[in-house]
Amino acid sequence: MNKKKDKGYDIAKVQKGQERVRMNIRFYNARILTMKDAQILEGELWVQGKKILYVGDGSDVDTVYQELALESIVWDREIDCEGNLLMPGFKNAHTHSGMTLLRSYADDLPLADWLNQQVFPVEARMDGEMIYHLTKLAILEYLTSGITAIFDMYLTPETIAQACVDMGMRCVQVSGISGQNNFSQALELTERMYQKLNHEDPLLSYFIGFHAEYTCSRELLEEVAALAHKYQAPVFTHLAETQAEVEGCKERYGMSPVKLLDSLGMFDFGGGGYHCVYLDEEDMEIFQKRNLSVVTNPGSNTKLASGIAPISEYLRRGINVAIGTDGPASNNCLDMFREMFLVTGLAKLRENDAAAVDAFEVLKMATVNGSRAMNLPDTDILDKGKIADIIMIDLHQPNMQPINNIPKNIVYSGSKQNVKMTMIQGKILYENGQFTKAYDVEEIYRKANEIINGLR
Repeated sequence: MNKKKDKGYDIAKVQKGQERVRMNIRFYNARILTMKDAQILEGELWVQGKKILYVGDGSDVDTVYQELALESIVWDREIDCEGNLLMPGFKNAHTHSGMTLLRSYADDLPLADWLNQQVFPVEARMDGEMIYHLTKLAILEYLTSGITAIFDMYLTPETIAQACVDMGMRCVQVSGISGQNNFSQALELTERMYQKLNHEDPLLSYFIGFHAEYTCSRELLEEVAALAHKYQAPVFTHLAETQAEVEGCKERYGMSPVKLLDSLGMFDFGGGGYHCVYLDEEDMEIFQKRNLSVVTNPGSNTKLASGIAPISEYLRRGINVAIGTDGPASNNCLDMFREMFLVTGLAKLRENDAAAVDAFEVLKMATVNGSRAMNLPDTDILDKGKIADIIMIDLHQPNMQPINNIPKNIVYSGSKQNVKMTMIQGKILYENGQFTKAYDVEEIYRKANEIINGLR
């Protein structure tokens, strides 16, 4: 690829008296996967403030100059991508970031024992300040994995929001209403957070949700549905994660969790479910009818032996499928590369079909579909006017060579080592293995260890 700067792009002197537009960053000599389709564009991308101003091969820049009434542009920074790949950041569509506390703390147990004997007792002793610091630890890991937005469900929404704003992470929160005292968020708190966090900061938004059918009474579920109707809002929850969960709901109500929730009007304004390993034919029809999203979590479901979701069938039906890591206590790695490989690998195994769930379809799940599930339409693809949530994939690594098919390389052989840069809202937060200097990384590590040692 041409590494010579094109005429007119240098950080040049602007003619005296000419209006100046301060551009943030110009990426050039880039391969660009916009995610509009699977084609790789060779060219450049310009970021102005928090948005993308230009994506193209550079042949039409005169038109851009004319639109801006400029003869030249002054840049804050120009980055030679050296043939590396720019693409939209990954959307981690199901997380419990504050559970970094429990990484490798409660492993090798079935889900019920893991939750009730290990996780819930520790969580009952956690407070908002602890969760603030533990969320910051998770954000560091997200950035190394090219994750630019998270869909987080945890205990103290205000301190989670503050951690994300302080670290520059895009965060969609969902309430975890539950009848369990150690994982409860009152309806009043959910409504207050819904009103506050959807207007407080452009990095933040908030959804109505609840922990799961099996941790809520019918009365509480009806109240959640009523709140969703009040605001005409989508609802998300853990759903059909295990066979035992589905059978328990049938014993209580004579129907599956999906059917129960739909009968209560829970999904009248959309939403979806995390995990969705055990949906039957009628459940999937409800997902189609209500335009619900499935957020699959293959790493967590594998580690907890919950099962393999029927991803191929969801895709065949046109159901929106996004990808989440789940929390660091049940995964334990907040790594979208591993999740992407598991999505397609487990689907091939389940269907006994090596052609199941194509690699590009998986990349769509991790980017475009995640944006759709999280209601972040301006972060789905790389295009003029979209938010500059961008990652750079280092193709000059052994696992990315030879360059036969870049999307397949990312899904089948990619890893965190290939994340060369993570940008959120036009700000580079991670680059060449280093975090922004605004982060006191060692202090974040120290604080996390102090918290767990105090709770043992």
